[in-house]
This record gives sequence, structure tokens and C-alpha cells, in this order.
Amino acid sequence: MSLTVEERVTARLASPWKRGGAAALAGAVPALAFPAPSLWWLAYVALVPWMLLIRSAPTPKRAALDGWFGGAGFMLAVHHWLLPSLNVFIVVLALILGALWAPWGWLVRRLLGQDAGRAQVASALVLVPCGWLMVELVRSWQGLGGPWGLLGASQWEVRPALRLASLGGVWLLSFLVVLLNTSVAALVARPGARRPAVAALVVTAVATSVVWWWAPRPQQSGSVRVAVVQPGVMPTAESRLDREIALTQQLAGSHPDLVVWGESSVGVDLSSHPAVADRLASLSASIGADLLVNVDAPKADGSGISKTSELIGPDGVTGPTYDKMRLVPFGEYIPMRSVLGWATSVGKAADQNRRPGKHQVVMDAPGLRFAPLVCFETAFPDMSRHLAGDGAQVLVAQSSTSSFQDSWAPAQHASLAALRAAETWRPMVHATLTGISAVYDGNGHAVGHRVGTGSSTTTLYRVPLSTGVSPYVRFGDWVPHLALLLVLVSAAYEATRLVRRPAPALPGQSP
Repeated sequence: MSLTVEERVTARLASPWKRGGAAALAGAVPALAFPAPSLWWLAYVALVPWMLLIRSAPTPKRAALDGWFGGAGFMLAVHHWLLPSLNVFIVVLALILGALWAPWGWLVRRLLGQDAGRAQVASALVLVPCGWLMVELVRSWQGLGGPWGLLGASQWEVRPALRLASLGGVWLLSFLVVLLNTSVAALVARPGARRPAVAALVVTAVATSVVWWWAPRPQQSGSVRVAVVQPGVMPTAESRLDREIALTQQLAGSHPDLVVWGESSVGVDLSSHPAVADRLASLSASIGADLLVNVDAPKADGSGISKTSELIGPDGVTGPTYDKMRLVPFGEYIPMRSVLGWATSVGKAADQNRRPGKHQVVMDAPGLRFAPLVCFETAFPDMSRHLAGDGAQVLVAQSSTSSFQDSWAPAQHASLAALRAAETWRPMVHATLTGISAVYDGNGHAVGHRVGTGSSTTTLYRVPLSTGVSPYVRFGDWVPHLALLLVLVSAAYEATRLVRRPAPALPGQSP
């Protein structure tokens, strides 16, 4: 009797090593949906090979391993640009984080396995995306690396998706993308149960169309002129400062409302270097606008190093300052340094821990309330949501990415600003030292042109302001919370079913 395609593939992957490698490769495919490849449409089917492999697993344990190795492949692929900094340690981190997908692998086999009926397939269309969201929610904790590479973030340039983000954040996008993948996998693997899969595809298409036409939108209310200063790659902090000042001086007579420099744009503490502080204050006076700089230097009071956003006016530092709260693991601090400090010997891990800030800040420039985020923090949806709720008219991200110029990182990072803008209905300015710098309006649409990694320039943007409170800002992370509730209810049901299952009859006993 001839074997099916699935049976032939399973036979060829009988070796645990071959199967593990296949799972890792299948898990890596979704990374192509993110910048720089930006094959956003691939996200709708990118999980299908991985899911089909999992459902063919001979045992639940093997399905969990397929989930684990696939998750490790995804983590390695979406963070591959960290390899020069972390060296072999990135493989260790990928394997640790990949374990989060082991329960998801078990769930996929449980609901889409070879014995799955129509009811189980219908359950899979809800619970498999919910399970994926649980993985994204857990790994979004800063201590586990943060929410870089959330699957929904691959849709940053799809306008209907940006509208959906204003309702449920990037979490809603991730849910719908995994739902589409689950539907396709069900159609391929369980043709006898195609009705719920087709229904899910139709409902998703109709719901997306309804949201596109009827969801509330931000209302434009005036505009401000924001200048982004991108000095490019510089050999020293001193030469960078000189270049930033020279570029900023070109703004004289252009009447900007705010000038933004990137992360680590100033390499000395201003309170202990009055000459530098005076230069910046004079620069502000000469162009008629406040400067938002970012200081990356030991503090004069001996409390350590923070990445501090400071607003400079004609009289010096004005208003509150902001210390970066969520630091990059290994890049800006080493978790459990006493145990993992050896990472500095195999890569470019932080040789000294930065000190995190304690609270977010909204700043006031003449005629403008804005809020700074520093680099990695733009990956966290809750931070921009809270700032919008606190009254910020514009979100400003100060970033660097200068260590990753020739990788996918600058494009991936800049794309996050579009999502944060769409979620909050607040325009976002993404200013970097070395590119990519970009600006997005309250719908998440690009304003002006992006400044690439090969540029050393100043760009002035007319940024449209928006009013109103987006549903995501108002209701918060309701999508992952609802997903968690559904997962807990289904787990309780499964546990109850197992407890109530009658014990098998002993030999010689009547049934």
C-alpha cells in the first residue's frame, strides 16, 4: 500500500536529529516576514510547515520537542544580528527561550493531530492562537529578552492591520496571523474538517473589512515641526558631539519646535561638564528650539551609568529628565552577573551594568507635550500606551543601533514606531545616531522620508498631531488577557475530563 506524503515525510525524519533540525528550519521561516526582507504576506502561512511537522509527531513528547526546537529556530533567526555581540551565547539563549514553545507544540498536536475531529479543529482555531499569545506574553518580560519579534509586528506596513492595532495592539495582529496559519494547516491536514477552517477564514476577512471601514480613527489637530539629527558613524563621542552640533546649527532660521538627537548622543554628564552644557544651551538659543539629547555617562553623584534623556533650552536643562527603564539584557546589563559574567569574554556584552530608571516622564517644550522612549523600549506596547494616556502629544524614540549597521536590526527597529503610533493614535519620531530614522503619524503611516544608515544629516519633519483616545489605550491588553482566560478554561476542562475518565477494567473484571 502506498504511503501518503505525510507518512513519507515522517519516515524520512525518523531520526531525532533530522526531525529537530527540520523543526528549527521550519520555525525560522516566519523571520522572513520582518524587515529587512519584509515579506509581510509570508506571515499568513509561515507557521504552516512547522505546524504540519508538529501534528505528525508520533507522541505528545515529540510534539513538544518539535515546538521547542522550532521556537529556538525562530528566536535565532529573528535575533541573528546579535551574533557578533553575543557570539555562541545567542544559541544558548535561543534554546532557553525556545522551550516556551514546547507546550504550544503539544497543543497543536492535541487539536490538529491525525485523530482530530471537526470539534477539535474548531477548538484549535481559537486555542492555538491563544497558546501562541501566551508564549509572546511570557517572553515579553524584560528579563527574558523582551517583545522583539512579536509575530503581529511583521504587519507594520499593512494599513488594515494598523487599524486593527488601534483596537487590540500588536497582540490582536499576532492572534489573527496565527489564526490564518491554523486555518490553512487544518485545510491541508484535515480536509474532512474543512468547514470550521473555511468559516474562520471568512470571518477573519469580514471582520478585518468591517474594522477598516467602521473603526474609530484619530482626528488631526494641527502639526509641529520636529527636526531629527543623525550624525552617522563617528569614531569617538567627542567627534559625534561636534558633528551633532554642526548639523543642528544648519537648522537656524527653519523654526523647529523640537530638535531630537539619538541615544547616547552626549558622552559626558552635563552637571560635571559645564562647558558642554553651555554649548548646548547656546545652540538651543541660536536655533530657537529646545534640544532633546541622551546622556550615556557616569553620573556626577557616583550612582552609576544611566541612559538619560534631557531637554536642553537656552538656560540649560529644563524640566524633568528620564532614565531608560528597560535595559537590553547583555547589551546594557548582564542578568545575574556573578553567574553569567563570562559572557563578556565571548562577545560584546556589557562590561558594566547600566542603572534603570524608575518611572516614565512626559516633557514640555514650548507648545508641545512629548514623551521620550529610549531604543529597546519601543518594543514594549505598554510603555507607549501609558505615555499616551498621560497626555503625550508626540512619542519620541531615541535610538542608536550603530553596532548593527549592516544587519536587519535598523529596519526592524524603525518599523516598531509605526505600530506604536497606530496603537496609541500618537505620532512617533524615531531618531537614531546612525539610521534608520523615521517618523509616523497617528495612523502609523510614514511622514516624509526615512533617513537610511548611510546618511549623516538633519531632517525637518512637519508632524501632524492627533486627538482622541484609541481603544487600545483605553482598554489596554485585553487580547492577551482574554486569551489567557480561554487557555485556563480549556485547561480546566481537560483536567476535569481526565479526572472523570473511567479507570480501565482489570483482567477478569466485568466492564
